[in-house]
Amino acid sequence: MPSDEPQDDGGDALTDMVRDDGEHRSGFVTIVGRPNVGKSTLINQLVGDKVAITSSRPNTTRFAIRGIVTRPGAQAVFVDTPGIHKPKTTLGERLNESAYDSLHDVDVVVVVIEASAKIGPGDTAVLDRALDTLRGRAGGTRVLYVVVNKVDKVGPEQVAAQLLEVVALVDKLQGNQQAVEVEFFPISAKTGKGVAALLDAILAGLPEGPQFYPAEVTTDTPEALQLAELVREQLLSRTRDELPHSIACRVTEWEWPRVRVEILVERDSQKGIVIGAGGDVLRQVGTAVRAAYAPEMFLELFVRVEKQWQRRDDALDRLGY
Repeated sequence: MPSDEPQDDGGDALTDMVRDDGEHRSGFVTIVGRPNVGKSTLINQLVGDKVAITSSRPNTTRFAIRGIVTRPGAQAVFVDTPGIHKPKTTLGERLNESAYDSLHDVDVVVVVIEASAKIGPGDTAVLDRALDTLRGRAGGTRVLYVVVNKVDKVGPEQVAAQLLEVVALVDKLQGNQQAVEVEFFPISAKTGKGVAALLDAILAGLPEGPQFYPAEVTTDTPEALQLAELVREQLLSRTRDELPHSIACRVTEWEWPRVRVEILVERDSQKGIVIGAGGDVLRQVGTAVRAAYAPEMFLELFVRVEKQWQRRDDALDRLGY
């Protein structure tokens, strides 16, 4: 049940859960990769709950959403990151910076690559940066987990070929140093195939540490951000290819059960597309969001034109990017 106002989920709380041997493992795990390789779907599968929005559109993820997995004797905090890409706007530059920054100050790094797509320069850049970051660590774990995702889309021969190619690429990037231990996991984030083995390996590799969150908490994302992102997810599924990048959503009022979400676009023509004929698109979005979040919510959706917001530092700062 949503609270009367958006708030964090008690991230400072600790519990006394420990393993039988008295040791408890915990840490932060960042998941990085090119756009649309399945990072958000993977984090939802790992957590067993929908903590990140998903879409077939590239660059759906804009915030470092955290998903929390708690098991007897271990807790992992997974960080979903924006897809690393060749930026065309100031927003794109900030998203890349956010993703690369996530490689630091975490305990485990996971790089996701598609089984069904050719390994390209983007994949190479992500792997190279991850390896370089891990090599530069003064202490702690130096293990990189490389995930080959979407094995449900291809046959076993192509999965094997992709694994061999990525192993060869990692060896080439490491050169003679071989300072980072690398483990490879073929999985399907969509079906869950191979995800349990990946999670077991990650939890076993965490350093000794306390439990950061209560066992029932699956994310510490503020409710206002969760709701705004849910609105954006529903809009992404109902708008044309060129429009999703121009949409931003934020909660401007929260007096439960009344919530107001502002939808920003960059041009007047886009405003009409988001609203739809006779307000049809907004009605569909509102119905879907209420059904997914809280049927009793009174949701007001307001569309406003904010020209060139993706390229303006003042607008990006205000939106929290």
